[in-house]
Amino acid sequence: MRIANEVHLSRPWRIHGVVADFTLEDVWTLSAVCGGADDFGSVIEMAARSDPANAGSAPTRVLWSVRDRVGERFDLGRISTTTSKDNGLPIPGTREFSVADRLPEDLRGSANNVHFQHLPFVPLYRTQNEFAAEISNQTVHGVMHLAWVDRGDGTYQAQMAVYVKPRGRLGRAYMAFIKPFRYWIVYPALERELERAWNHRHAAQ
Repeated sequence: MRIANEVHLSRPWRIHGVVADFTLEDVWTLSAVCGGADDFGSVIEMAARSDPANAGSAPTRVLWSVRDRVGERFDLGRISTTTSKDNGLPIPGTREFSVADRLPEDLRGSANNVHFQHLPFVPLYRTQNEFAAEISNQTVHGVMHLAWVDRGDGTYQAQMAVYVKPRGRLGRAYMAFIKPFRYWIVYPALERELERAWNHRHAAQ
C-alpha cells in the first residue's frame, strides 16, 4: 500500500541526511510484513534474496527481461551496474560515485554482512530499524530504504522508500515511462512475494 511521502519524511530516519539532494519517488508499506523489534534482520534477508527475474509474477518477470533487452538495444546496460569509479557513472550533479562516501562514521561498514544474491544492489548501512542500498545504471542512481516502523502496540511493520536521481533528460523520461508499471505491477508483485516468504518463514518456526 502506497503512503504519503510526508509520512516517511516526518520520521527521524538517518537516510534523510544522506540523500538530501535525491527525490523521494514513493513510499510503500508492506502491510503483511510485521513482527517484533528483533525481526528486522529477517526483512533485510528477504530483500537480499529477492529475484525479480524469477518472480512468481509473470508480468514482473517479463518486465525485467524487457528492461535488459532494451538496455542492450540502446546501450543502456543491464538493469544495473556496480556503483564504483570503474563504471564511470558518478551520481548525477556530483563528483561522487557512491552514496557510501557521504555516510557518517558510525554507519560505515554497518551493512558489510548483507549480500544481495540476485540484484546488484550495493548495501550502504543498517541500524536496528533502517537499511539502505544503492543501485546505478545509465538512466538513474537510486537508493532503496527499508524501515522497521514502530506501530505503537509492540509490533513493527516494514516500509520501503525509493529515492532517485535521474541521469538527464533520458533518465527523467525513463522514470516517467516506467512509473505506471512500478505502481500496478512491480510493487504489488513484490509485496505478494515478500508476504509469501514472510508467512513461510513464520510457518517454519
